[in-house]
Amino acid sequence: MPNPIIVVAYGLLLLLPLRNPACRAATDTISAGQVLAGKDTLVSSNGKFALGFFQPNSKSSRHASNWYLGVWFNTVPKFTPAWVANGDKPATSPELAISGDGNLVIIDQSTKSIIWSTQANTTANSTRAMLLKTGNLVLQSTSNSSHVLWQSFDYPTDTHLAGAKLGRDKVTGLNRRLVSRKNMIDPAPGMYVYELHEKNGSARFSLAALNSSMPYWSSGEWNGHYFGSIPEMSGRQLIDFTFVNNEQEVYFTYTLLDDTTIMRFALNNSGQVKILLWVERAQDWVPAYTNPNDHCDVYGICGPFTICEEDKLPYCSCMEGFSIRSPDDWELEDRTGGCMRNAQLDCRINENTSMQDRFYSLPCVGLPDNGRKIGDATNVAGCAQVCLRNCNCTAYSYGYNGCFVWDDELTNVKQQRCGDIGNNNQATLYLRLADKEVKRLGRNRRRIIIGSAVGASVALFGLLSLFFLLMTRRMCARRMKNLQGDGGIIMFRYADLQRATKNFSEKLGTGGFGSVFKGFLDDSTAIAVKRLDGACQGEKQFRAEVRSIGFIQHINLVNLIGFCTEGDGRLLVYEHMQNRSLDAHLFHNNGTILKWSIRHQIALGVARGLVYLHDSCQDCIIHCDIKPENILLDASFVPKIADFGMAKFLGRDFSRVLTTMRGTIGYLAPEWISGTVITAKVDVYSYGMVLLEIVSGKRNSGRQYTTGDDYVYFPVQVANKLLEGGVGSLVDINLHGDAHLEQVERALKIACWCIQDDEFDRPTMGDVVQSLEGLLEVNIPPMPRLLQAIAGNQHSTCKHDFIYANILIQEQLFVMLEAWNPRK
Repeated sequence: MPNPIIVVAYGLLLLLPLRNPACRAATDTISAGQVLAGKDTLVSSNGKFALGFFQPNSKSSRHASNWYLGVWFNTVPKFTPAWVANGDKPATSPELAISGDGNLVIIDQSTKSIIWSTQANTTANSTRAMLLKTGNLVLQSTSNSSHVLWQSFDYPTDTHLAGAKLGRDKVTGLNRRLVSRKNMIDPAPGMYVYELHEKNGSARFSLAALNSSMPYWSSGEWNGHYFGSIPEMSGRQLIDFTFVNNEQEVYFTYTLLDDTTIMRFALNNSGQVKILLWVERAQDWVPAYTNPNDHCDVYGICGPFTICEEDKLPYCSCMEGFSIRSPDDWELEDRTGGCMRNAQLDCRINENTSMQDRFYSLPCVGLPDNGRKIGDATNVAGCAQVCLRNCNCTAYSYGYNGCFVWDDELTNVKQQRCGDIGNNNQATLYLRLADKEVKRLGRNRRRIIIGSAVGASVALFGLLSLFFLLMTRRMCARRMKNLQGDGGIIMFRYADLQRATKNFSEKLGTGGFGSVFKGFLDDSTAIAVKRLDGACQGEKQFRAEVRSIGFIQHINLVNLIGFCTEGDGRLLVYEHMQNRSLDAHLFHNNGTILKWSIRHQIALGVARGLVYLHDSCQDCIIHCDIKPENILLDASFVPKIADFGMAKFLGRDFSRVLTTMRGTIGYLAPEWISGTVITAKVDVYSYGMVLLEIVSGKRNSGRQYTTGDDYVYFPVQVANKLLEGGVGSLVDINLHGDAHLEQVERALKIACWCIQDDEFDRPTMGDVVQSLEGLLEVNIPPMPRLLQAIAGNQHSTCKHDFIYANILIQEQLFVMLEAWNPRK
């Protein structure tokens, strides 16, 4: 599954605040003649799931008497339904029983009516209902338990549980799909659907609104290994999945590799699919995967006459001249009702009428896709008149594509940053409003202008006092343009970098904070230009990179040539690395197979670069994100450490610092997880993991085959081989045994010393360099306690590996959650 770091910022806003009914019954079965009512529950034999009636935890009186039958996670203290039977038909006094015809039914005692039934094809009462270990509620024959007459897995609501199928039965036409809830407390079917589509042998999942035939997100087609838009599925770390497409059915299902994992795949009421893990320390669900990532990509997420802006909280707001239609629904995160007009349109078409409707401009927005093109309108005024002559017209836009008008409701209007390069859909939308509303907005605008003028007058004296400071900075900026010849960095103009990269056309890669493009300076020097995204995180990374490597030089550190800070743009210009990053050669088939001698020199070069950062700069620079992706290789495969956006600076008078978690899962030292202070030894730990990957050619978190069908977490296998002998079997098979085994064994010993649990047991990077060079003797290291927990006695099974991986992921997610907490 995907790296959990990419998506953790806003996940907790979507949890379901419902009351958890107390458990009375300890059985998993209800038979004919038995009744489930009130706070009675069925509990699966493994204790993981429970079934019973529940009420929404709502302050609203309209939900106070509503009862629903559902299956929930029994071992999770935060009540979370996984399936609801009667979401659209709540009961006031319900009972669950087997009816005379053998069906499982909900009877509302207040009306003596059946409000829900399994409607199975049975005519006898020789049936019983059982809640299975998987959370599947089944209706089965009492004489043959394998004969399932009905199951809840065939009728999922908003959650896809492990073992359930999503897809279509081609014989019966049964379509198993997810449908979102109405809002945070109402389990009635909502606006969005997640389902599998199959045509001409190809299949894909899609997300769409129930009232729209066009999907707003697609998984891409199944290619035999994963869905095209979800390549992360190729790294199966927490789940194993199966895709089936034959003459009878087409479906997708998955199983958990560790039964102790508590995970749910859900379609939330905001139209996003999420994989969430229960983190015990956080006592909360934490998202590990989200699609689409941008709320504003969801169709109709904010409803009509709203503007969606991803970088704001809340991300939905009413257009000027409109007010929220249902504030109560917005409080429950159901904003699909949108906004309504403050003043109704006049709809007069006489141009001389003073009360004629007018237009209010909304600049820099993404236009709705249902506009109607007017070919006869050749200018802005003509386009406006076309809209005014039609009482149903609510907006128009005129641009290089001509005139477009919109009738009735406006949906899917997105606010964008003005001047975004390559955004052809960005334009000014002219919103039709009543004349008095436009005048009111105009008065408000004038008040703002007057207030701004007064404020500007007050600030004038201060601005004059800053004049000389600005002039000094301008002179410094001019001098910086001439620094290249003196070994300094250049201040580039945005237009120059736009030209050098051919309008950012050749993308080299994408990172957590932006994209990297190839370009050439006027003297034909190849450069790599990193364009940072995000006003907050991009600015932080920009400052960290310029401060760290802007004025230091080392053969094993990437060279920063210059930067650009025009407007909101933040660009960094580096020397271009012909052989890309180390991961391309270790883990991907399209890279060069690196000989052992080159690998050893890469390991040594990275270590020397870290020694320089830790010991030779004015401040100790802790990189905090050492991994193969951040090790670049020049034409001669000389390694250069790159990407200092997460770097931490430590004054020479201090030995350690407390900071928020940063880095990449798989390379994080234990002290990140525990939330204690850190030192440069966190880089040593990450380096140790990278060194293991340089030797093996495989990810340190990947599964490695051993004898039989067992898997072993690779660092565990290394620790065992160092004790038992046979380290040659750990070398990358692509080298075909062509490796210096003495150097290999030395490197593996060093790596295991680097990944010790206690930072005091790890060497310094200076010691690592001397050890790699053979100047220091390296003893066999003890196995770290975390690895001992996996290894058990002599062997580590697949289950142990993934318990460990799951613990690490959950713990790290929790720390990341705390670091992103907006209340701090």
